[in-house]
Amino acid sequence: MDYLAINKTAWNKRTHTHVASKFYDVEGFLSGKCALKEIELDELEVKGKSLLHLQCHFGLDTLSWARKGAEVTGIDLSSTAIEKARELTSQAGLEAEFICTDVYSTAEKVSKQYDIVFTSYGVLCWLPDLDLWAQVVRDCLKSGGQFYMVEFHPLEALFDGYSYFAQAEPDVDEEGTYTENCSGDKYTLITWPHSISDILNALLRAGLTLEHYNEFDFSPYNCFEGLAEEVHTQASGERVLRYVMEHKQQRVPLSYSISSKKPS
Repeated sequence: MDYLAINKTAWNKRTHTHVASKFYDVEGFLSGKCALKEIELDELEVKGKSLLHLQCHFGLDTLSWARKGAEVTGIDLSSTAIEKARELTSQAGLEAEFICTDVYSTAEKVSKQYDIVFTSYGVLCWLPDLDLWAQVVRDCLKSGGQFYMVEFHPLEALFDGYSYFAQAEPDVDEEGTYTENCSGDKYTLITWPHSISDILNALLRAGLTLEHYNEFDFSPYNCFEGLAEEVHTQASGERVLRYVMEHKQQRVPLSYSISSKKPS
């Protein structure tokens, strides 16, 4: 089973739907809105640094980091997404490089090492081999460089009937997409579950040093069933939406972040 080809086909189709959605709000981005969310904005400083964004989709977060002062490169499996990312770069008057490749081939496709390797929200489930992924992260970082990721908590998958732990075979599903304008069309998707220990241990085995692992009782995206909307006022006074879930009157962890360093 060629999981890369199957998932690439699905993401090429999804991209057309996503670009037109309110969920991604391309028009808002082109008007100056930042696509990044509060967790990564609070935890990651990018100004004046080179940043490689793995699995960047069609580039809204990548280009938002460019607006924050980073020199950015984005990679994604979907050729349709990369074409759109390049188009948005021109429309927004920004500088960025976008490369179409699968994650595991990234180190062969980029021409340098980076101060920061970044990845976020809904990325690891598409990868069968976390050890190889962590090695790619390491190889793409400069000595002393930072790997930062923010991701949906894998515990949430249990509520959808999926395993928390790695399985011998991947999950193969026929699904649509998560944006509000989903047409009802379905595509074959192949995914793999990864526990938190799998993720952390892969990074440690690759020789990276853990700086932090933080968990959050909210998702910045309304993309799961059973979420309740909550308005949160930040220290700056800005109001942001959070999406929360309770189980037996207790908050469920829905997001986490990891920061690690490549030794100098």
